[in-house]
Amino acid sequence: QVQLVESGGGLVQPGGSLRLSCTASGVIFSIHAMGWYRQAPGKQRELVTLATSDGSTNYTDSVKGRFTISRDNAKNSVYLQMNSLKPEDTAVYYCNADVSALNSYGRYRGNFWGQGTRVTVSS
Repeated sequence: QVQLVESGGGLVQPGGSLRLSCTASGVIFSIHAMGWYRQAPGKQRELVTLATSDGSTNYTDSVKGRFTISRDNAKNSVYLQMNSLKPEDTAVYYCNADVSALNSYGRYRGNFWGQGTRVTVSS
């Protein structure tokens, strides 16, 4: 089974920066896409940014110019550099991966989530 482990959340003042990390483990053949979602209190989970295996990235409008996604394919990892943080960025951030992997039944493709890491932007 594929597992995603995130780290890097915390409390930061408005205008500050944080870097989130996420690493996938398991018997993985390829990662087609990795991205970050977030869920603020009382709101639905939303896509923040996505990086595909062909190198393309996309961002939700509210984070463009402030957040940067990057991948380290050798480490099966994805990172989210968040700059100029605003109180409205406060949420639980979830790593997501679209993966081809191997289990006892053979090769399969699945979508996986991390456990979430909390980001709080407050003075």
